[in-house]
Amino acid sequence: MNAALSVRHGGLHTTVQDRGRYGLQAIGVPVSGALDAVALHVANVLVGNAPGCAALEILGTGPVLEVNAESVRLAIAGANASLEVLAPNRRALSCFESFRLQRGEIFRVGALSDGAVTYLAVEGGLDLPMLLGSRSTYTRAAFGGFQGRAITTDDDLPLVLQGVLQRKESRLHGRALPGQLPIRIIPGPQDDFFTSDALETLLTNEYTVSPAVDRMGMRLDGPRLEHARGFNITSDGTAPGSIQVPGDGLPIVLLADRQTTGGYPKIGCVISADFATIARLRQGDTVSFVLASLDEAARARIEQDRWLSALSSRIESIAPSGIIDTTALTTENLISGVVGLDEPSGQGN
Repeated sequence: MNAALSVRHGGLHTTVQDRGRYGLQAIGVPVSGALDAVALHVANVLVGNAPGCAALEILGTGPVLEVNAESVRLAIAGANASLEVLAPNRRALSCFESFRLQRGEIFRVGALSDGAVTYLAVEGGLDLPMLLGSRSTYTRAAFGGFQGRAITTDDDLPLVLQGVLQRKESRLHGRALPGQLPIRIIPGPQDDFFTSDALETLLTNEYTVSPAVDRMGMRLDGPRLEHARGFNITSDGTAPGSIQVPGDGLPIVLLADRQTTGGYPKIGCVISADFATIARLRQGDTVSFVLASLDEAARARIEQDRWLSALSSRIESIAPSGIIDTTALTTENLISGVVGLDEPSGQGN
């Protein structure tokens, strides 16, 4: 029997994502990949995978999964979720901490409480084919990941490993990811298509994440940005975090599944170090923007890369939750004053 995670319930929107497919935008293939590459990196490191290994990206509310393998090691990083084993023995689990489950155990990733996205990594990874250099799912074209779509009830997600060794588990110290508001942006490349007041309006007001948000883009509600030269341009390439402004004057931040080219002018672009931060926002959250220079953007990216490079120093080894460590019991001297059968009283260890 092939090792798998069997889907009892698919959740709101759970797809397979890695770092994405690069070098193909010239032929119209979007990058896709994780909305929050920092959280993906952390989840993978917690289970011992390479940082860019494909994992399950969970939006809103997660799936219910059953272990159909000898054993699996899993970890969730990103937005916090209620995480628990449902059967055969109910118990709570923790985010930002690896855990080992055995065949027949059923667990649930509940609603996300403090962000839009989280990642479930599996030690050894998912046994899915590479397509154009990536296992990421691009649902609009129905390719990549698991059958080109979000997972749903009765799917079986194949695993690379039939079982994993029992060992100490890993936990991220502080259980927090880097990133904070306000979001830093670079003006342009078509900021000249707007009135002189438009950029100031964007920078001096808060915007709210509207219900029109998905992996492609995030429409923001707030003061409208006035065009000076119309709202149509010759289509040109888009970048992650580009802030397009269509005819209604409301900005749209382009995300992981963004189109490769677009015909609306872009007033600015989120710096790469803040892309994960804005992608974590949920419907109803507020966001504000500040200008950054190219040098500031470069320094912020270097700082983020250093945080990830030093991640191992932030990982703690912990005893498996709720499991007796039999090796420790047989190797540690837990009590004193015990007298052996062949020892006189008072001379035992």
